[in-house]
Amino acid sequence: MTTATIDAARLELLLTELRLPGIKPIWDRLAEQSDKEGWPAARFLAALAEHELADRGRRRIERHMAEARLPAGKTLAAFDFETVPMVSKAQVMALASGDAWLGKGANILLFGPPGVGKSHLAAALGLALVENGWRVLFTRTTDLVQRLQVARRELALESAIAKLDRYDLLILDDIAYVTKDQAETSVLFELIAARYERRSLLITANQPFGEWGKIFPDQAMTLAAIDRLVHHATILEMNVESYRRREALERKRGRGRPAANATIKKTGTSEG
Repeated sequence: MTTATIDAARLELLLTELRLPGIKPIWDRLAEQSDKEGWPAARFLAALAEHELADRGRRRIERHMAEARLPAGKTLAAFDFETVPMVSKAQVMALASGDAWLGKGANILLFGPPGVGKSHLAAALGLALVENGWRVLFTRTTDLVQRLQVARRELALESAIAKLDRYDLLILDDIAYVTKDQAETSVLFELIAARYERRSLLITANQPFGEWGKIFPDQAMTLAAIDRLVHHATILEMNVESYRRREALERKRGRGRPAANATIKKTGTSEG
């Protein structure tokens, strides 16, 4: 064995021990380039460190993407803003960075009837935020509420809500489907109250605030929940015709016509 071979094997072991996996596949190529071009030692070390940092960033985003549980294929590029002209594309793109609101614990509320793309837009924002370094969790509101109810029965509700603090943003899809039940809505209210001005929520809802009495069991809780949500919030209203209904009508009109004359417009939006 040559000294170079021994040193290379020793370095591989050291990189493993120091947990520097980003450097392991690249160090020999960079070392060869450094020797050939006569790099100073500082430049060589800086190049190794840059590769390690880039690899850690990539792996961190991969982990955060997996834990976010975002529905597949829902991106801002695939969202058809023309079908919801009341929603500003420029505003949504600004929200996608997260810098101006997530650090303040502000919220986003998406309102509109079923089928206008609320879930798609919420998931697409979540994806963009993960790519920008934020931690996100996408969940149906009923699923999360059921988990919190189990935690309450096990006397661990406070701990369960505290664990959700690791997410900069919770996306609660379809809040309207929570049943008007004291046990369900009380844990939902406690979640809203616990995150108030500390961590952000993005909520999609079919009903306007005036109908939220169907969600919470009494007026006082309804008003308190709304007050906390809207205090620092961006509200986007998507009051347009359901794209699913529109496509169904277009398909119906197209029956019996020659294929060349039948046109189905695809909006690129998801279920609301």
